[in-house]
Amino acid sequence: MTNHHYDVIIIGTGAGGGTLAYKLAASGKKILVLERGNFLPRNKSNWDSQAVMRKEIYRNAEVWYDKHDKPIHPNAHYYVGGNTKFYGGALFRLREQDFEKVIHQDGISPEWPLKYQDFAPYYDQAEKLYEVHGKRGLDPNEPPTDTEYPFPPISHEPYIQGICHALKYQNLHPFYLPLAIKLNEVHRHLSACIRCDTCDGFPCLLNAKADADVNGIRPAMAYSNITLLTDTKVVKLYTSPSGREVTGVEAEIFGKRQIFTGDLVVVACGAVNSAALLLKSANDQHPQGLANSSNLVGRNYMAHKFAVVMTLSTQLNDTDFPKTLAVTDFYWGDADFTYPMGSVQMLGNINKDKIAAYGPPMMPDMVAQSISNHAVAWLLITEDLPDTQNRVRVDGEKIYIEYTNNNELAFNHLINRWTQVLKSITPQHQNQKYAIHIPQKMTVKEVAHQVGTCRFGENPKTSVLDINCRTHDIDNLYVVDGSFFPSSTALNPSLTIIANALRVGEHLLNRMG
Repeated sequence: MTNHHYDVIIIGTGAGGGTLAYKLAASGKKILVLERGNFLPRNKSNWDSQAVMRKEIYRNAEVWYDKHDKPIHPNAHYYVGGNTKFYGGALFRLREQDFEKVIHQDGISPEWPLKYQDFAPYYDQAEKLYEVHGKRGLDPNEPPTDTEYPFPPISHEPYIQGICHALKYQNLHPFYLPLAIKLNEVHRHLSACIRCDTCDGFPCLLNAKADADVNGIRPAMAYSNITLLTDTKVVKLYTSPSGREVTGVEAEIFGKRQIFTGDLVVVACGAVNSAALLLKSANDQHPQGLANSSNLVGRNYMAHKFAVVMTLSTQLNDTDFPKTLAVTDFYWGDADFTYPMGSVQMLGNINKDKIAAYGPPMMPDMVAQSISNHAVAWLLITEDLPDTQNRVRVDGEKIYIEYTNNNELAFNHLINRWTQVLKSITPQHQNQKYAIHIPQKMTVKEVAHQVGTCRFGENPKTSVLDINCRTHDIDNLYVVDGSFFPSSTALNPSLTIIANALRVGEHLLNRMG
């Protein structure tokens, strides 16, 4: 094993690691970035819905297991850029109240040690770095800011614009979904994005999504002090005899083991794999896993409660890019349910292969295509409450997600309330044409919003990380991904992960001097 020493080692290139690499790149410090995957191949299959949705050719995560030891095939991807290569690019700021203690019908979301005002300047930076399009003043629950979005909102196509008008007629407040895509609607000849129907859930053949690869890692690699190693899976961290510092990062590269050393080590593998790496690195000084004196590493796993409500009507929907609209009117509840319920946003195009992938087995293509032509889909998100019994656990090389549902009543209220809304707008929007609304709850394999397994806080007994995301137990070890969330809220976590990486990056620059 050869020893290579760096000022900083970053493990993972997703929203956390990729953004951190960008933040530190201009420092001149010697930085090593390790990624278990490679650059996602650019080829026609990027836009092939059968290959992506049915054959799942890019799904390369290992098999995990649930609490009953049954296999989970997670919707996760190991590439440069991590899961942001496949995200829909919806980048929300958390609500100001999300950072406070929130009472839910089924429990409590804990107060964050930092508040919205602490994250606000980094949200500004994050929206600029990831080229977010949107419009202030329309979202009734948006947090305060004096900064407009860097780019104008993505326009609604006629079918979606009709839904928007109908929602407003019902005294709701639909708004433009904040999106990180490189679309120039004024000068289309200058636009990287062509507004295609294979975006949400697909890799972009044109690199027209603002993701952690294109907007983070690639600009960072322009600096000679950045070294990126792909196809490099980190398998264990070693500590000094005192256990107070990480002294070695062991990685497997094409079947061979190699150890790297760094003054600072940052784990950014995603909430599941970051926790698993710390647990697998147990030693005499840290018998329960690294940084786990609180016994909270891997615990409080959250991934949101997702439901898709699909409207199937007699009206043809010829929209290419429907993911432009969101609603938060029920985020904190309504007159009939005074506890938080959650958020609603449009999903990307529902093509026949996505219908077939999530529908009944052996569905004929002709039926799937007919449904696709007349469907529009909504993603409903209810907060997944932190629970120490919901956790990531390892047994040898096996990763377990031991998870029990919670907050179901609020989740069901949101599904029912939104279904009522859709029924109420159908006559107006579709000129009395017939429609049905089909809800489907997602399963534990949906891990795109994974958070919470190494929560941050000021008390080492009740948190894994301090407010700068340094582990309480190990001085030179940081975790910079969704693991730090004390609560999941009911909005996409990506922008907060990005903003936090910029915040921690600033701290690291000050620490290194």
